[in-house]
Amino acid sequence: MSFLRKALSQGKQEQKVLEKIKRHLGLLCEACNFFKNAMENNSPNLMHHVAELEREGDAIRREIISDVYEGAFLPYLRSDLCKFVEMVDNVFDTVKDTASYYLDTKLPHEIREECVRVALLNVGTCEMLSITFDAMLQGEDLHEKTLAIRIYEKKVDDIKFSLFRDVRKVPVENFWDGRILADFISGLTGITDIIEDASDYLQIISVSMR
Repeated sequence: MSFLRKALSQGKQEQKVLEKIKRHLGLLCEACNFFKNAMENNSPNLMHHVAELEREGDAIRREIISDVYEGAFLPYLRSDLCKFVEMVDNVFDTVKDTASYYLDTKLPHEIREECVRVALLNVGTCEMLSITFDAMLQGEDLHEKTLAIRIYEKKVDDIKFSLFRDVRKVPVENFWDGRILADFISGLTGITDIIEDASDYLQIISVSMR
């Protein structure tokens, strides 16, 4: 029997939580897409939508945690489910903070193309996390999907080193401009790391249901 069927057999409360988690993941993917599109089009207006989606996602996170600790799911599942939701929220926070850094800095043209490439990889990684969650609900083996997430993360990691190498050659007006730019790159290239950590919790939950 799949994880989904086992969960639903316990009642409507579990189904409601699962739908909220799927919504939470969907909002995260939407935020990553807005981020990417904002970078591609150099659009501050699109980038401002990221913070709005993060606020909506944070409200859903609080609802999920409350529902779980009010009795949804068996006790041995609650901790890992909540940790997964918190990891997704950490991704949201990083995307929001990185969007703020982007709005506060002038991205040098020397690194813009590579930064857009990372933003695109972040979208792909986020979408794969959502696919992995759906696969877990169906009781599927998650190995190939979590491997795909690790491949995304490795690609971003490779770009990160070249970005920091290249940005050292870019002149900045003062310390704070350089600091914000460095924080932007760190945030942009750190999103897949957190998504990979979140996928580990899905693997733990999947194994615990066998």
